[in-house]
Amino acid sequence: MTEYDLVLRGGRVIDPETGLDAVRDVGISGGAVREISSDPLAGKSVVDVAGHVVSPGFIDLHSHSPDIATQRLQAMDGVTTALELEAGVYPVAPAYRQAALEGRPINYGFSTSWAVARMHVVLGIKPTGTLDDFFANIGREPWQRPASPADVQRVLDVLATDLADGALGIGILVGYAPWIDPSEYLAVAGLAARAGLPTYTHARELVEMDPQTPIDGAEEIVRAAAETGAHMHYCHVNSTSLRQVDRVLGLVEKVRAEGSRVTTEAYPYGAGMTGIGAAFLAPELLHRRGLTPHSIGYLATGERIPDEAALRKVREQDPGGAAFVHFFDENDPADLAYLKRALTFTDAAVASDAAPLLWRSSPRDPLQWPLAPDVVTHPRTAGTFARSLRLLVRESGELSLPEAVRRCSLVPADVLGSAVPAMRRKGRIQPGSDADIVVFDPEAVTDESTYADTTRPSSGFHHVLVSGTFVVRDGELCTDALPGKPVRH
Repeated sequence: MTEYDLVLRGGRVIDPETGLDAVRDVGISGGAVREISSDPLAGKSVVDVAGHVVSPGFIDLHSHSPDIATQRLQAMDGVTTALELEAGVYPVAPAYRQAALEGRPINYGFSTSWAVARMHVVLGIKPTGTLDDFFANIGREPWQRPASPADVQRVLDVLATDLADGALGIGILVGYAPWIDPSEYLAVAGLAARAGLPTYTHARELVEMDPQTPIDGAEEIVRAAAETGAHMHYCHVNSTSLRQVDRVLGLVEKVRAEGSRVTTEAYPYGAGMTGIGAAFLAPELLHRRGLTPHSIGYLATGERIPDEAALRKVREQDPGGAAFVHFFDENDPADLAYLKRALTFTDAAVASDAAPLLWRSSPRDPLQWPLAPDVVTHPRTAGTFARSLRLLVRESGELSLPEAVRRCSLVPADVLGSAVPAMRRKGRIQPGSDADIVVFDPEAVTDESTYADTTRPSSGFHHVLVSGTFVVRDGELCTDALPGKPVRH
């Protein structure tokens, strides 16, 4: 009998690709799943997981988790791969180098950033390959304006270089530069199509929010898919569509039926988070989304913005400062229904939009665990996947458990799978797949983070393995485990 490095014994194994949902042993060696059997397997180490679900590790397509500390929070939420795709970074090479140098608890990867490439060309910034480049320049108007044909070509050229360097596609934060010419967006989508890689878009304004927008944000995405053949991934459709989500999802359904590839994602929270200097948070524009200054919470102080004057002041002094944007009341059944429609839409992926951590007063220390009380973020960073399981499966029954697991694992893997071979071994639990695995109690798994206690880890995840190495064991973080590997094109 073959003896494996590790055997997970007697759990309910859910493989969303084959439809397996049965009690099995899982044999793991060399960082991969080697056998799944109804008979007992032999292992150098055997862990009894009876009564628990054994599923592919969760894949987060939308994670601004730049360091070990943030990724540890995500690991405690069942995440085994966290990708920075919506914003991306430019250039990607130093981002991959830095992550490899420091080590990561979970797998990581990056798209190239249209926004930072544009800042580089238009503003002349020297990019570092970190998300800080974007937030440091988020409020500078010149990069948000239409560019000359020569500058557009320069942006395309630097993006093409980054794609050749292993970027996982192109992140397009057009919602932060909503007055650029639509032809530039089409050109970027065309570049991605020629490279055979997806784009990941934060949509610009919907026409209901701004009748003067150069193009409706949802129409722009589906048009690009139809005209260029690019795979267009629609980021956090919940927070950019708001109460227009039914119209937006209807557009997506229409172009899918016509043969275009448009995928979506959503997160289960009523508040977003972004840099307070974002164009759409200008005081005179808040009414478009039904917001007031008090809808915005400044993370550095933990306080709501009291009035327009205070908002203008903080936007001027700290334009990149993280801010909650309370779009929906999660306690309002009607508002919650909008969120759920985005989450349960056909083949929508669960994706967190995990935000970087902020050390309010203590020295920044990404290796500290547990985190200091003054370290804050958005609760979605710590709780998105557990919250999705709780809300959509256990409390409402709107998704079956196997379908929810699919939304957290195989669906996001398949967004990249045709273009990125490494992703074809993830999101599955079958012989030959990567041993990125989560073991959880479906009756107990839940989010613990709140808007008041933002970094409290989720509970109910008993084990999380990355490449066969425990990152979470018996519900406790393994602080010395850094098995994360790069995912590159």
